[in-house]
Amino acid sequence: MKKLFLLSLCFVGLMACTDNKATQEAQMRELDSLKQVLSSRDDELNDIMNIVSDVQEGFQRINEAEGRISVADGNPEMASSRQIIRDNINQIQQDMDANRQLIAQLQDKLKKSNINAAALQKTIANLQSQLETQNARVQELEASLAEKELLIVAQGEQIENLNENVTALTQENQDRAKTMEKQDQDLHKAWFVFGTKSELKEQKILQSGDVLKENTFNKDYFTQIDIRNMREIKLYSKSAKLLTTHPEGYTLAKDSKGEYVLNITNPTKFWSVSKYLVILVK
Repeated sequence: MKKLFLLSLCFVGLMACTDNKATQEAQMRELDSLKQVLSSRDDELNDIMNIVSDVQEGFQRINEAEGRISVADGNPEMASSRQIIRDNINQIQQDMDANRQLIAQLQDKLKKSNINAAALQKTIANLQSQLETQNARVQELEASLAEKELLIVAQGEQIENLNENVTALTQENQDRAKTMEKQDQDLHKAWFVFGTKSELKEQKILQSGDVLKENTFNKDYFTQIDIRNMREIKLYSKSAKLLTTHPEGYTLAKDSKGEYVLNITNPTKFWSVSKYLVILVK
């Protein structure tokens, strides 16, 4: 009986040990499963937070680009400033497209994950709202740039028209000045000739005792002068006589060689009757 009792106690102890080991193994399996769930959640959460960080970096780049646009917008008439604005608007649009895709990924991941975080949902909603706000600002910037470019084009056309008008007026003034100069030169043109009687007759300047009677005389034989500048005509002769009519305003005197020199003392009076001067010399 005593031996039987001892065997019974051993059997009960053995069974207790066996049940305890099974329970421990089940608990270990449950703990491992929980660790896997937590690890999976950590990975999902880290992935989500990385995407949120990327979106925020995108918004930071957009804000920096908007700052550069504000600086360049201070001189919109400069082509370089307008190019800076265009480049930064393009950069903003690229960053906004990237943020849209990232936010869409966030929404998809949160929908498929086992994470039920109201804070994350609110964060995504705030990011979406920020994206819409910046999209509206970009549209305003594009509209403003387009309006300014139209204004600059219009101003450019006005300036071009003004330049054309100035060029036309300048040319007109130059033409008028040339015309007036020519008229002034013509007004002060005169012609003179001196020669012997035979020379003057040969050129038909002197005909039948009359000077310049017919319009057939050789005009090329005369020397053209500007009466404002020509005050002295050397005749290289010891005999000289004016054949054309000229009022007072001149002297006919001999130089140190005994040769006559015509000095015009008052050009206005001298040339008032005729712009042609004919002098007979021997």
